[in-house]
Order: sequence, then structure tokens, then C-alpha cells
Amino acid sequence: MRDNFTQLYVHYVWATWDRLPLITPDIQEAIYAVIIGKCNNLKCTVIAVGGIEDHVHLLVGFPSTLTIAEIIKEVKGSSSHLVTHELKPGVFFKWQGSYGAFTVSRDAIDNVANYIRNQAVHHRQKSMIPEWEWVSDPAFAGSKNLRGGFQSPGDFQSPGG
Repeated sequence: MRDNFTQLYVHYVWATWDRLPLITPDIQEAIYAVIIGKCNNLKCTVIAVGGIEDHVHLLVGFPSTLTIAEIIKEVKGSSSHLVTHELKPGVFFKWQGSYGAFTVSRDAIDNVANYIRNQAVHHRQKSMIPEWEWVSDPAFAGSKNLRGGFQSPGDFQSPGG
């Protein structure tokens, strides 16, 4: 084999500052669009993006030339810049400094993507996966690892899916 072959997938979760409901319906799609655009520029493949008013989930395939930290830095930076300089200049908008990142096996991609695409439903029905949601909760800020409990994204079955 002459070329490197990798299948690297990561599920990111990050929140607005203090989990404030800053991702309003009038800017949500524009935020998602700039996230997708930045990922494309980085040669990442966006599989799913979704969230609610106080946090975002993103599932991407990424090249081995990028680190997990580089991707999220670029994504959060470009989306924050869009809101503060173009969509709502002068209105408070900020992401938390922290984020969660979970590696995803190829077999779990569909389950994780469906979870992300159905964020509003999961939150309304309280059928969230706690470890993925706690990461963006200020009470858990600074926590480097979550241990004991959820083992793998493929271990869950979302309601109706």
C-alpha cells in the first residue's frame, strides 16, 4: 500500500458560556453552516451536526494530519467569530473553553449520528446519554475523563432508532 489509510472519527460536544441559551433559532443554521464549512476546509468529513440552544454536537471523520484539539479550536473559533462579527455584533456570545471529544468506531457511526441529529427530541424526552451531555455542563468543567458507566457509543439504542 503506497498511501496511508485511516478511518478516524470523533464526536465533539461543547457548550455556550455557562450553558446560556445563546444558540437561538435565527442563528442556529448559520452556526452549523460555518462549522461544516470550517470542517470542509480542514479536510474533515462532517457526518452530523446538531444541538439545542446551549450546546452543539459534531461527528466528523478527520485526517491523521490533524489533532482533535486543532479541529475543535478552528471550529469553535470560526463559529464564534461568525456570531460576534456578522450575525449579532454587540450581543454577548461565547463558547465555554472546554469541550468533550469521544472517538467513535466505524460500526457506531449511524447510532451516534442519529443521536446528534435528534438532539431536540432527546432533550425533550430526557433520553440523552448523560456522559455526552455532562461534558458540556459547567458543573463538570475541568474534568479530564469520565470513568465508570457508559462504555462505548455502540452500547446504546436511541428511542425509536
